[in-house]
Amino acid sequence: MADLNSPWGGDLQISATGDLALVDGDQRAQQRIIRRLFTNLGAYIWHTDYGASIPARIGSNLDVSLFQAVVYSQIMLEDSVSQSPPPIVKVTQIAPDAVGCVITYYAIADGLQKTLTFDYPPSNL
Repeated sequence: MADLNSPWGGDLQISATGDLALVDGDQRAQQRIIRRLFTNLGAYIWHTDYGASIPARIGSNLDVSLFQAVVYSQIMLEDSVSQSPPPIVKVTQIAPDAVGCVITYYAIADGLQKTLTFDYPPSNL
């Protein structure tokens, strides 16, 4: 299965032939995970229950355990992530208003273990 190549915070990508570029495998899975985590609830009018609202959580009193539970519950909803064995989510507070997150999961596409790591907010902002 493939999706349009649209990295978080970026535009749709164009292929070498001028068509809209597609992604599959690891890149598709990681784009879908990041999109789900960084989308605020209610942002998609046809799917108002989609998203983990990570951007809305930063800047408030940060409860790392709750943050980790929200990320885990959202990861379990992704069709590209195997539910058995379950993913492992580790969240570390790296500043009063920032977290680092490491997600280890098994991909449905190939059955191999994958790791996705990000800081939020990104350190390059």
